[in-house]
Amino acid sequence: MKNSRLIGFLPWLVVGLLALFPLVESTFYMQLLTKVLIMAIFAMSLDLLVGYTGLVSFGHAAYFGLAGYALALMAPKYETVSLWWSLPASIGVCALFALITGTLVLRTRGIYFIMVTLAFSQMLFFIFHDTKLGGGSDGIYIYAKPTMKLGEMELGSLEKLENFYWLVLLLTAGSYLLLRRILGSSFGRALLGIKVNEHRMRALGFPVFKYQLASFTLSGALAGLAGYMAAVQYGFVNPEILSWHQSGAVLMMVILGGMGTLYGSVIGAFAFVLLQEVLSNQAWFGIAAKHWQLAMGIFIMLVALYMPQGLAGLAQKFGRKPAEETSDE
Repeated sequence: MKNSRLIGFLPWLVVGLLALFPLVESTFYMQLLTKVLIMAIFAMSLDLLVGYTGLVSFGHAAYFGLAGYALALMAPKYETVSLWWSLPASIGVCALFALITGTLVLRTRGIYFIMVTLAFSQMLFFIFHDTKLGGGSDGIYIYAKPTMKLGEMELGSLEKLENFYWLVLLLTAGSYLLLRRILGSSFGRALLGIKVNEHRMRALGFPVFKYQLASFTLSGALAGLAGYMAAVQYGFVNPEILSWHQSGAVLMMVILGGMGTLYGSVIGAFAFVLLQEVLSNQAWFGIAAKHWQLAMGIFIMLVALYMPQGLAGLAQKFGRKPAEETSDE
């Protein structure tokens, strides 16, 4: 019992330590950790779809990139834009696009669902790549970060790295709590039922399509939140953030961490980004660092073979053993 309570308290301990991170670490590591937290939001949004709804999407980068482009197109050149309306507007655009595309793609299943989601993502890619709307292959620069003002009072400048880091940390924790609350509700239990046996849930009278569409829309909205924050961090957007490579990367994060466990998505994002940073370090691996994707692929295959529940499965084992021992006693 004590160990299970400790495991339940552990995420909040981690959040507390992360909140103190800017006080002790350098700019480089703060930027790296900010990237990890943004990708954690992105991975959790996909885990809602893959791990809890049973829908494997290979076009999730569409919503990630669309939010970034929405911010870039809304922001006046060389001027700031308010966070209070640009963030909800970007998320709203992604939610609307997810609602429209979800209405169409949810009529397919299996490999056809995967291919149709990929097709919509590639459609957006070529719209921004081949037209002047998105600046072509060069993309669009965002010269000034959004402001957080209440009237004339500035709550904190996002130009300061620590302020932006704390905002991303707050949004990551908030996204986790929101999803945990939703998945713990009757809606979340219905999603799990649909994942296990869609036909039985339909026979019991559940509106399966509406539940799946709601999950698909929420997933796209949260991916948009991550994409907005990524655009703010890097100060530019280009078509690559909409590509299938990005969709594949976030899917690997979910698989690596463990599908169907929100904290597993967070663990997977940390493991993927940090492992990429290590394996691509030429100072350590020399010319072999150029082929870091090969080493990453081997690592993910080993995890999939020997840890089917992902890295989160290790935490579940440690949490389960004490309970089993106490029950035996």
